[in-house]
Amino acid sequence: MVSIVSMVSIVAQGLFEIRVQQGSDIFRILCFFDEGKLIVLVNGFQKKTQKTPKQEILKAIKLKEEYYEQKNIRTIEEFTTEHFGKKGTPKRDKLDKGYAEFKLGVLIHDARLSTGLTQEQLADKCRTNKAYISKVENNIKDVRLSTLRKIVEVGLGGHLQLSISV
Repeated sequence: MVSIVSMVSIVAQGLFEIRVQQGSDIFRILCFFDEGKLIVLVNGFQKKTQKTPKQEILKAIKLKEEYYEQKNIRTIEEFTTEHFGKKGTPKRDKLDKGYAEFKLGVLIHDARLSTGLTQEQLADKCRTNKAYISKVENNIKDVRLSTLRKIVEVGLGGHLQLSISV
């Protein structure tokens, strides 16, 4: 039978120690409260001395910090809205337009790699040069629709599909 012996107050930096007894063995669990409602257990160990080992306290502090770091992770949409505004605002529209252009270069890059072509091989197939392909892939150079079609269809052997939504 397992029984909780006691919960000791602060060990360090908002950490508490729960003592659990199993037969004649006593175990310690370090924990903390999240917003006063949730007890987060971070690590447990068998305590053989009166004093809580320093390395266990340091481990619990590190785990507590990691917990709060991960808890504050936001989605890309939440981050974008916070820093660039909601969709439809001028600042957000500018970002989204830039992303769409950047995405085109990434799509060409990924398609080239999946076909096993180097930039130079793709350039040869499209009758252009390696520097141009590099600039398109890295969003340094705008690409005309006719050239994009040539890169996708002639160079990569794919099919170009465009979509416009209003």
